[in-house]
Parts: sequence; C-alpha cells; structure tokens
Amino acid sequence: MELSIAQPDDWHLHLRDGELLEAVVSHSAKQFGRAIIMPNLRPPVTTTAAAVAYRDAILKTLQGNTDFTPLMTLYLTDKTSPHEIKLARESGVVYGVKLYPAGATTNSQDGVTDLFGKCIPVLEEMVNQEMPLLVHGEVTDPEIDIFDRERVFIDRILKPLIQKLPKLKVVMEHVTTMDAVKFVESCEEGIYYFYFMLLKGCVAATVTPQHLLLNRNSLFQGGLQPHNYCLPVLKRETHRQTIVAAVTSGNKRFFLGTDSAPHDRQRKECACGCAGVFNSPVALSIYAKIFEEAGALDKLEAFTSFNGPDFYGLPRNTRKIILKKTTWKVPESYSYASGSIVPMSAGESLEWLPFLAS
Repeated sequence: MELSIAQPDDWHLHLRDGELLEAVVSHSAKQFGRAIIMPNLRPPVTTTAAAVAYRDAILKTLQGNTDFTPLMTLYLTDKTSPHEIKLARESGVVYGVKLYPAGATTNSQDGVTDLFGKCIPVLEEMVNQEMPLLVHGEVTDPEIDIFDRERVFIDRILKPLIQKLPKLKVVMEHVTTMDAVKFVESCEEGIYYFYFMLLKGCVAATVTPQHLLLNRNSLFQGGLQPHNYCLPVLKRETHRQTIVAAVTSGNKRFFLGTDSAPHDRQRKECACGCAGVFNSPVALSIYAKIFEEAGALDKLEAFTSFNGPDFYGLPRNTRKIILKKTTWKVPESYSYASGSIVPMSAGESLEWLPFLAS
C-alpha cells in the first residue's frame, strides 16, 4: 500500500547551530519542502540581520543538495522595535515572530517578561505587516502546576491579546490540551468571549507527533524516560484523544509542526536533562500512523501539506512524497562529531516509510 501526498512543510522546527545543525538538518530537508525555523539559539535571533545570517548558515550546511527552504523567525523580546518588524517583512525571509515567555523552555531566558506592558507597539506593527505571532503558550508563574500552564496562558494572555488585537494572526505552537483545541475551534467559529467576537481565521495551531502519540505516562513507564520529555510537557490521555480528534476531523486550523528539538544524548540523560524530542526522522511515519488508526488517511494530506501554507498565505508544494506501508526500524541513535542524538521511538518498528517521489 502506498500514499502519494503533496510534499509536507514543517511549521515548527528547531535546527540548532554548529555541529548539531550539521547533524540534523538533512533529516528535515529530505522530507519537508519548507520549515519555520525557531530562533532560540544562544544568542537568540532577535534581528533581521541575524535571521538572514542564520538562514545562510542553514543553506551552506545543506550545500545545495536539496530544494528545502528555511522560513526564518525573530525572537520577540521586551526591547524588539516596530522598525525591526518592518525590516523583517522587507527582507522576504522572515515569516513570523516567536513569543517565548521568559523562562518557559529551552533558551527562553531572553524572552518576554511583560507582553502587554512592553510589546503592544511591536504587535500592532505585526498586524500592519501581516506578520504572524508564533506562541509558546505557557505561563511561567511557579505557583501554576506545570500541567495547567497552557490553560492558564489562554485565559490570562491569549484571550485578552486577541480581544485587543483581533487582526493579529496567531499560531498556538505545539498545542497539548483540550483547552487549546477548544480555543482554536472557537476562534474558527467566531464565538464570543467577554462579548467580543474573535475574527474568523486569525488563530491556528501546530501539533507535534509526540503529543498525538504519547501521554504523560510515557514519561515514567519502565523508569524515567528523558527522551520523551519536552515542553509543553505531555498531558493526560483525555487531552491526547481530543487533539487526535481535532487534527483528524479535517479542521483547517490545525497543521503539522514537529517541534523537533535535538539535544546531545548526554544533555538529555543527566541530572537536569534538557526538554525536547528529536522527531524529524520519524514524524511523517507517526502522523500517518495516527491518521490511519483514526480511519482518516483521506485527511492526512490537508493536515501535513495544505493547511499550513494556506494559513501563511504561501503556495502549496507541487512535489510529492510517497508514504509506503512497510515496516522499518528506527535507529537507536544518530552519531555526530561530538556525540549522539536519540530520536523519538528509538529502536522501535514503524509501518509507514516516507520518501520523495522521483
């Protein structure tokens, strides 16, 4: 059995830099046509000039052996200026601005501390430039339970933000809860919040393979599982089921975003392990598995290949990917100059094998 679909894009990808970039970029480039590249390097990509330089580094690493196109983003800070947003739009290479609440995840220490107090002029310019805001949707208040941080973010930050700037395009990245699903669906339907109608079509969400396949039990089964640890953290089974139902329903506001986030094995398997799942080698296989089990393979192509570019206002890819129903084994790890990286589903057998159509 084979499926032929338009080549997917990855609307949320971490490629890192240096040796890690060299080790992982080919896994994405051989399957995806484009990818939104996350800016949380050290130092973060806060300017258009830095985004252009990072894009050049990615393309140099690929050495012209692929048609893969990196779509760059800026890292929003308390000091980002409206002028920088204009430069980003004029560059033709920046496609979004990433909101990291300070301290929410990997390399987010330079993120936003007061969105409404310090960033409104920038967000208003983003509306003018039709530049999407890509949101890591978690509060960082230490008094909020880690499993509730997405829900509280929606109530405290996202709903008031959309009310204040209803024309701002927002992508809720890597949604993990039924609360996020309901919020995105309510925006689609134009439901009222606090007597204010959200503009239809301005809010969408990316969904990862791990949040479709795993629940929070996967962090602890057989001992602590560091390679299943990511932020936002995996949630209850009821949340996973709600997310699966949303993406396999055909709703156009949900699309593929792997949040593939590689770390060296030693930085995952240690006393204070890093958050992030390296899933690029297995993402399409897992998405196909989820849609097949839901009886929704006919809706897979829209999720992987149509909904994302439609939301961003970009053309759909014309090349094709073939997904062949054949068993293949995921490597235990991928070696590189300074160590190794453990992929999602390491050592397991998967049943859908993707490759570019000739």
